[in-house]
Amino acid sequence: MGLIDWTILLSTLLFIVGYGIWKTRGAQNITDYVLGGKEANWATIGLSVMATQASAITFLSTPGQAYHDGMGFVQFYFGLPLAMVVIILVFIPLYDRLKVQTAYEFLENRFNAKTRTLTAILFLIQRGLAAGITIYAPAIILSAVLGWPLKLLVVVIGGLVILYTVSGGTKAVNVTHKQQMFVIMGGMFVAFYMIVSGLPSEVSFSDAMTIADQSGKLEVLDFSFDRNNRYTFWSGITGGFFLALSYFGTDQSQVQRYLSGKSKRESQLGLAFNGIFKIPMQFFILFVGVMVFVFYQFNATPIHFNPAARTALQSSDYRVEYEALSSELKVVQERKQQLQLGLPKSSKKRSSK
Repeated sequence: MGLIDWTILLSTLLFIVGYGIWKTRGAQNITDYVLGGKEANWATIGLSVMATQASAITFLSTPGQAYHDGMGFVQFYFGLPLAMVVIILVFIPLYDRLKVQTAYEFLENRFNAKTRTLTAILFLIQRGLAAGITIYAPAIILSAVLGWPLKLLVVVIGGLVILYTVSGGTKAVNVTHKQQMFVIMGGMFVAFYMIVSGLPSEVSFSDAMTIADQSGKLEVLDFSFDRNNRYTFWSGITGGFFLALSYFGTDQSQVQRYLSGKSKRESQLGLAFNGIFKIPMQFFILFVGVMVFVFYQFNATPIHFNPAARTALQSSDYRVEYEALSSELKVVQERKQQLQLGLPKSSKKRSSK
C-alpha cells in the first residue's frame, strides 16, 4: 500500500468513528439511545437502511458473483420494491400507532413477554453471527494486503465498531452509515474508472460491452421456469419479496432505522428511497464485476489472487510446479487476449450481414 492508500484508509476510519462519537454525544435516555431521539430525516433513514443491508460482504462478493455468473443476480432484488410498498402501507403505520421502540415490543403486546424474549434472543444470535462474518470479510482482505495477523485485524475492526455504536447508540450508527455509503460508493466509482482505464487503448467501452455480452455476462432477465436456475425473474419477484418483507419488516437491525424517523412520513420516504435506488445500486455493483471480468481478458490473471498464498507457494515444495503452471497460464492468457481483441470485429461483421 502506498501513501495515498494509507491516508484514505486511516482518515476514513478516524473520521467516521470520531464523527459518530461527536455527533451523538449527550444521549441521556432510552429513546435517545435506541431511537436516536427520533430525529432522523428520510435521507438518513434511506441511506442507513441501504448501508445496513449492503455490508462489506456485498461490495466484496457481489462483483465476484457477476465475474463468474453475470448480471442475473440482480433479479434477486426485484421483489424488494414490492415489499417496501407493503411495509410503508402496513408495517410503519402499525409501529407508529403502537409507539413501540423495537419490533419485538409489538410481539409482547400481541402475545406475551416470553414470545418477545424468544424472538429477541433469536435476533441477537442471528445478528451476532452476521456481524461476525461482516467483520471477518474485510479483515481477510486487509490481512492479505497489509500482511497483518487476521485475528488482530478482527479485534481492531470489531473494537472500532463497538466504540462508536455503544457510545452513541442508534444515532451514531445512522449518521456514520451515511458517511460509509458515500465512501463505499465513491470507491466503487473510482474502481470502475480504473478498470475501464486499464483496458487496452484499442478496446473501447463499446468493445468491452460486446465482449461481456458474447461471454454471457450481460444476461439480466431470465423468464424461464427452470428450477435449476437459481436466479430468475419469478424467483426474484416471489422469494425476493418475502425475504425482503421479513427482513425489512421484522428484523430489528432494519426496523430500528425507520423507527428513529422524525415522523411516520419521514420513515415512509426513507424506505421508498431504498426501494427505488436499491436495484440500480446492485446493478452497478454487479456491472463493476462484469467489467473486472473484461479487464482480466486483457491483463494477467494470477493463479491465486491472495498475495500471501502466492508467496507461500513460491517458498514451498511445490515451487517448481507453481512456476510451470504460471508459465502455462501466461501463454494461455496471451492467446486469449488475441482472440478477445478480434471478438468485437467479428461481432460487428455478423451484425452487418
